[in-house]
Amino acid sequence: MSAAAITCLFVVGGSYHDMDFARLELLKLLAENPDIRTHVHEHYPAPDVIAQADFLLTYTCDRMPQTAEQLAALVQFVERGGRWFALHGTNSVLRFIEGGTVTTPDEQPEFMALLGTQFVGHPPIEAYRVEVVDPAHPLVEGIEPFETVDELYLSRLCAPVETLLDCHYDGRPLGSFRQTPQEPGRHPILYIRHRGQGAVLYLTLGHCRGHHDMRPLMEHWPTVERCSWELPIFYELLRRGLAWASGGPLGRS
Repeated sequence: MSAAAITCLFVVGGSYHDMDFARLELLKLLAENPDIRTHVHEHYPAPDVIAQADFLLTYTCDRMPQTAEQLAALVQFVERGGRWFALHGTNSVLRFIEGGTVTTPDEQPEFMALLGTQFVGHPPIEAYRVEVVDPAHPLVEGIEPFETVDELYLSRLCAPVETLLDCHYDGRPLGSFRQTPQEPGRHPILYIRHRGQGAVLYLTLGHCRGHHDMRPLMEHWPTVERCSWELPIFYELLRRGLAWASGGPLGRS
């Protein structure tokens, strides 16, 4: 007897990142499970489309639900037992003001409460160490601390979360982000936000950018940035997250 199809709603789009690269890499990982049927959208789709999904996957930047009905559908999806694997900039709201300064205003409190955090800024891309908080959890079992070069995401906690991986922020400036200075301390890299019968799994790693991804702010970005996408451990975390979201086994590859 063949296995039932698993419907993935994959939202990938937004600003200042190489969405083509991220889309392709994640589609290749999704294709490793022949039972997953993926529906790709650049924006959050209509409520009935959200309701029909078996799990959600998002890689976005500054892309929010546009209607109260979309937001309600996302909340209902999680609360009734759905799983959502959210990546990198899913929790970001970006507003550019004079001089290229970036603000991250609290414009989507209900959405951020669903995700568990809201992005507030990051230092310039740099190397930092990712630590394991709960080594017994199946999502990170057997994972050792590792170094990456990526955007070190600093986020405001909007709801209780279960942190699995984190990193230390030493208080260095946030570059172009204009926010209240952040205190040194630990910040989540991978966490679970439980809500109702379902949950959101959030992984902050995974920045990527190509030459053409800063338009209209800049015509040509001088470098190609792949960050954690260059590390096998990042793909291991992605595979485990997709297995968690789709209800598959979490065995190490």
